[in-house]
Amino acid sequence: MYNSSVIGGSVSISGNRLFIYEVKGLGSIAGSIAPVRQSGSTFVTVPYQRMAEETRRIMRMGGEIVSIRPANGDMPTVPVAQVAPAAKKPMAETKAKAKKPGANVPINIYKPKTPYLGECLSNEALVADGGIGLVQHIKFDLSEGDLAYVEGQSIGIIPEGTDENGKPHKLRLYSIASTRHGDDVDDKTVSLCVRQLTYNHPESGETINGVCSTYLCNLEPGTKVKITGPVGKEMLLPDDPDAKVIMMGTGTGIAPFRAYLWRMFKDKEREANPDYTFNGFAWLFFGVPKTPNILYKEELEEMQAQYPDNFRLTYAISREQQNSEGGRMYIQHRIAEYADELWSLIQEEKTHVYICGLRGMEGGIDEALTAAAAKTGTDWTDYRKGMKKAHRWHVETY
Repeated sequence: MYNSSVIGGSVSISGNRLFIYEVKGLGSIAGSIAPVRQSGSTFVTVPYQRMAEETRRIMRMGGEIVSIRPANGDMPTVPVAQVAPAAKKPMAETKAKAKKPGANVPINIYKPKTPYLGECLSNEALVADGGIGLVQHIKFDLSEGDLAYVEGQSIGIIPEGTDENGKPHKLRLYSIASTRHGDDVDDKTVSLCVRQLTYNHPESGETINGVCSTYLCNLEPGTKVKITGPVGKEMLLPDDPDAKVIMMGTGTGIAPFRAYLWRMFKDKEREANPDYTFNGFAWLFFGVPKTPNILYKEELEEMQAQYPDNFRLTYAISREQQNSEGGRMYIQHRIAEYADELWSLIQEEKTHVYICGLRGMEGGIDEALTAAAAKTGTDWTDYRKGMKKAHRWHVETY
């Protein structure tokens, strides 16, 4: 015997039984079990254990599932809209390939052989007392050149001096932390969020400071800096003011998200963008080691307080908070806590997901979303690939 009941608008079915799909839009379905053509519909008999797989295949082929019913006829026909989520049309798999964004964004206005010389206007510490490491917010003047950019892009910095072989240092790329109008909303500046890189020499154990990050973190205002770019189309913010934007970042990975959020919620920015008034939903997951390491904390929390219906802020503070297993709270644990809610949002066509920060953080995020998607009969890896093709899944890690 099998059990079947309608609960909260969905059908819960258990047991190894056969179900009949009524499908429109296909003459026949090669490879399906017992397809029958009748009155413009195709009737397909499917075992319970293959329902999710067969549903996705029908949708990919352009078919419309009108209803699903048990093959033995003990239950009346059930509209497909009421069947468990496995029978829903996966957005990422069935949506036509989206037009690639960024066709009109500026790219490589200044190249390494002909960089722009931008004056450092300010260099301010972002880590509060008691925090770990050195992170600076650095603003450069663009008024003497043609360097333009949009949120989500990066610029290159060529540090002064030469390497151990006497050759000029190579450029390093940094995500832009300001909107296209700059921190002063006058189209004359660009800002970076830079952490001084330090590591131990693998043989001597000596502490080594990163060349470019140390150069930038110690810049004196008034210094001219070689700047290239801008580059990058992977992290562009959608133009849609009703979009839903999920951001997952660690440390200085906050840089592009600061640009997004300032564009969305800062009063002067909203005044400067009459054609873009954000009415959607933004959710930032931000991972840091300690509270003093929450970069731009006051401004983030001020925006959340001002726009509580549009901006949600969730911290993962590893050395102060514990995960459900009693260990340190990292960003992947926060994603796991909210995985079901996130998966529901991700299935909406207007939702974009952005990941920025240390390489390796994607693994824990994928694990959490795999479990959530599986509850609806969806393979997360396939779905994520579909999101990538639709330009709704954006990753920039280092």
